Amino acid sequence: MNKEIRTQIFTRLRDENPNPVTELKFSSTFELLISVILSAQATDVSVNKATKKLYKVANTPEKIFALGVDGLKQYIKTIGLFNTKAANVIKTCGILAKEHGSIVPNTREELEALPGVGRKTANVVLNTAFRQIAMAVDTHIFRISNRTGIAPGKNVLEVEKRLIRLVPEKFLLDAHHWLILHGRYICLARKPRCGACVIEDLCEYKKKVSD
Repeated sequence: MNKEIRTQIFTRLRDENPNPVTELKFSSTFELLISVILSAQATDVSVNKATKKLYKVANTPEKIFALGVDGLKQYIKTIGLFNTKAANVIKTCGILAKEHGSIVPNTREELEALPGVGRKTANVVLNTAFRQIAMAVDTHIFRISNRTGIAPGKNVLEVEKRLIRLVPEKFLLDAHHWLILHGRYICLARKPRCGACVIEDLCEYKKKVSD
């Protein structure tokens, strides 16, 4: 796939959704961070249902820390891996309060030093909250990058680096959102909805199927 085709792909995705946003519900950078930690191997819908109740009671590092692990579990027990996530969130809240003045840091190194925050989570926060160019490659983006031919790679990090290098610069800031939403609703894992896809004629997967 060449630069011209990639430009056409992202132009169409942008035209269809000019202002893409995450589907996680949050009202502060801290809430976003906690929601993204909770969203690992869970749906945004399940996270939003849990945090809607949680954030009404506790939406700062100090308040969530005060809940304790057992107290927090009562709010997030419907989310997968809630035991581990509760422990990580409480530890993260403690670190934010003690070492960062309860402010979410805006560097990858500081974010990844927080319990429960890996590279993907850090990328989401950097891109969504701080509007830095970062590519959070989840299963949807990994699948689309390989299936369409936009940025094929053998692992998540390889795809991330190729996307940063190959996506036309003017689309980089929002590319993560366009790709994840496209994967969530159109380019489905088992049965992609090619007939409803705005980039169907540019997709290498479609060409292979046709051949």
